[in-house]
Amino acid sequence: MVFNRKKDKFATLLEKIAGNLKVSADYFADYKLGNADDTKIFAEKMKEYENIGDSLVHEMITELNNSFITPIEREDLWDLSMIMDDVLDGMEHTAGLFEMYHIVKADEYMVDFVETIRKCAIEIEISIGLIFSKKLPEIRPHAIKIKDYESKCDDVLRESMKNLFATEQDPIQLIKYKEVYEHMEQIADDCQSVANTLESIVMKNA
Repeated sequence: MVFNRKKDKFATLLEKIAGNLKVSADYFADYKLGNADDTKIFAEKMKEYENIGDSLVHEMITELNNSFITPIEREDLWDLSMIMDDVLDGMEHTAGLFEMYHIVKADEYMVDFVETIRKCAIEIEISIGLIFSKKLPEIRPHAIKIKDYESKCDDVLRESMKNLFATEQDPIQLIKYKEVYEHMEQIADDCQSVANTLESIVMKNA
């Protein structure tokens, strides 16, 4: 049964995973790079958030293994947890690329990416809060917003690549920036996967 009067452990865990994702996305978007030391701090902090996310996902897996009855389908709880973790893993990996490649300034395309990813995280957190309520249909508009944001990131990727290949003369720099852009767009793709899973849950339970 989806609706419980008392919030159960799975609802609490999903909300913690989504909350950590939102906090991580805020840090990811807000952190200002300026020098090599900044990139190291950035990467280390994102790794801390990723470790927190991993611990929460591990706790979810343990609870799933120990529970006979779950409030929504076991596979849906698993999928949501893992896909949200993919989003956070993508941010952590991208932060690592900034350090590894010594990229000490985010360009306009990177700023567009991270701000859009932040917006996705906001919609994900809101949606997770609605799953165990009697407001499942209200998830759909948030899932649609996430897909719209992902589409925007597709546009940003095309524009960033077009500009990169038109203006960058150093092939090494071109490779570095291309990889960063592609990883940022992949984060948005993972956000869309969260939206797809949310819509599937609505369809099954509304």
